[in-house]
Formats: sequence, C-alpha cells, structure tokens
Amino acid sequence: MTDDAETDDSTTPTAAQTACFEAGIKFGSLYHQFAGTPVSPGSAPSLARAMEESIENQPHCSAVTVDVRTDELERELAESTADYTELTGRFLEVEIVVDYEGREVVTRMAMEDGYPLMELVSVDGRESDT
Repeated sequence: MTDDAETDDSTTPTAAQTACFEAGIKFGSLYHQFAGTPVSPGSAPSLARAMEESIENQPHCSAVTVDVRTDELERELAESTADYTELTGRFLEVEIVVDYEGREVVTRMAMEDGYPLMELVSVDGRESDT
C-alpha cells in the first residue's frame, strides 16, 4: 500500500462507522464472555447487572441494558431436573449505546426466528462526519 492510499479519506472510517464498529465489539464481548454461564430465575438479575457493568467498562460505551428473560428460563427449567441452565441468546434482550466523537449508536439484540439477532437501531449526532 502506498502512502497516498493510507491517507485517502475514502479508507478512513467516519465517526459513525467507528461507533458502529465499537458497538459490534461490545456485543461480541458480551455474548461470548457470558454464553454458557449457569443461570436460574433467582440469579438472573445479578447476572444481568454483572453483564451491564462489565460491558459499560469498555471505551465509548455509554449505556448497557440487559434483560434476562426469566419467563423463558422458567419454561426451560420446567422440563428439567436441574435448578439452572446455560445462558444463551434466547434468554437475553440487550441494548447497547455507544458514544464516539459526537455520534450516538444504539444497538439491540433480541430473538428473531429462533436466532439472537444483533441489530443497529439508530445512529445520531453531528450532521457532517469528517
């Protein structure tokens, strides 16, 4: 790669693109750090708080909301002899807000067609992105 290509503005991510990337990093961290954690309806609130506080430590993260779907946990455990199960995406609803250089990105994870889908909800901030 030449020096010209390295400084070409078309290859430099915008603040909005970087904010979206940061949100993706936070989701990857949250999901893969906590997937498989033992969880029960009784431990769900403290696990949700731990997940929120852990991800909020990361750079540019301004808010994290984790809801462990205890109704789904209870359904899973109703057919089991165990008092807990492994945390998976189907038990989670998550919202992550990233603020990077005046751009606020809101992302969400929820179940869609049996899959924990992570989606970009909005990108707000400055009108020009240089």
